[in-house]
Amino acid sequence: MPSAPAPLADEQAFVARHPILTALALSLGTAIALGVARFSYALLLTPMRDDLGWSYLVAGGMNTGNALGYLLGALATPLLMRRLTAHRVLILGAFGTALLTFVPGFVTDTTAQLALRVVTGLTSAFLFVAGGLLVSRLAALHAQRAGLLLGLYYGGTGLGIVAAALLLPPVMQAAAHEGAPHPWQWAWWLLGALALLASAIMALPTRHIPAPATQTATGGGFRAGPLKFGLLGYLMFGLGYIGYMTFVIAMLKETGMTSQGVTVFFTLLGVATFASSRIWARLLDRFRGGQSLAILNGLLCVATLLPAWTAQPGVVFASGILFGACFLSAVASTTAMVRHNLPPAHWPAGISAFTIVFAAGQIVGPTIVGWIADAAGGLQRGLLFSAVALGVGALLAGCQRALPPPR
Repeated sequence: MPSAPAPLADEQAFVARHPILTALALSLGTAIALGVARFSYALLLTPMRDDLGWSYLVAGGMNTGNALGYLLGALATPLLMRRLTAHRVLILGAFGTALLTFVPGFVTDTTAQLALRVVTGLTSAFLFVAGGLLVSRLAALHAQRAGLLLGLYYGGTGLGIVAAALLLPPVMQAAAHEGAPHPWQWAWWLLGALALLASAIMALPTRHIPAPATQTATGGGFRAGPLKFGLLGYLMFGLGYIGYMTFVIAMLKETGMTSQGVTVFFTLLGVATFASSRIWARLLDRFRGGQSLAILNGLLCVATLLPAWTAQPGVVFASGILFGACFLSAVASTTAMVRHNLPPAHWPAGISAFTIVFAAGQIVGPTIVGWIADAAGGLQRGLLFSAVALGVGALLAGCQRALPPPR
């Protein structure tokens, strides 16, 4: 009597037939971790700041807290994956982040809001790092489409951004119409519901990705030194991009852009983020060193300078489209760099190293931009700081050369 097929063989057969669908399911993880739990805050910063009496330093500090939690989570994820499979860590992070996203809608205390941003950053890192490892495994199984699959995963952030851009303004308007004392609270409840739905949709398809046999490895033998310029370029990316994503909506409102204009801007940014998976796929496949990150950091520098230079709507919209088309592909470029230059046994350690420096940059960025904005320079000068950081990141990443193949 023939034996039943091994579960691993069944899973590999599913992934072989449906790599795009599997990557799209995984992309809901970045939609939750970044699009919903982090970047949607840009739409809530102004109403929360006005309602709760925050300075820009405090408002930026909320995303600093989120990045601090993200750093702690990135440090803890490799330890967690010694006990749990990558898929279980992914699902733990997804549902944990979704449930935590509801909670800011129930509190108005500034300290409590900050604590929630920290804990949400922690669970988001579990989700993001585990998803990065799984999509790396998926890309290894479909090497001819690796760049596209990586881009789809990270571009999923755009799905969360578009959902937030289209749904949060009318929900807050409805809350105000109903006389809610804090209309932004309704927005958090909606975001939590979206994150729960995305977690449920993602859970089943992603379990078909075979977990790498080396996922429990300690990373022994991995050395960050040979990738130092890539890591430094990514540190500056984290420092620079987060200022734009935290404060650009507030700046547009300060310069007089209508609510409809803000919705169009953020929607275009989200659509461009998702489309970036196709735009840069060949770039990620072609370059083994830091060239991809250097190019994308340079384009992000230009995109960040544009709204700091002029409030002309056409230029501002062009900035949002260019920024959206590049910023998550910069993240994807570091996963591609790890895949190109390290043996599979070192992928978890490599992805974690890049995630840690990314988080470190994000901790500093919002606080510096908020501090600058509270001074005479305003948000425009704060974005100039972000642009300089991205420009420096482009130069550093350009110095990263491909490593020789492991013997």
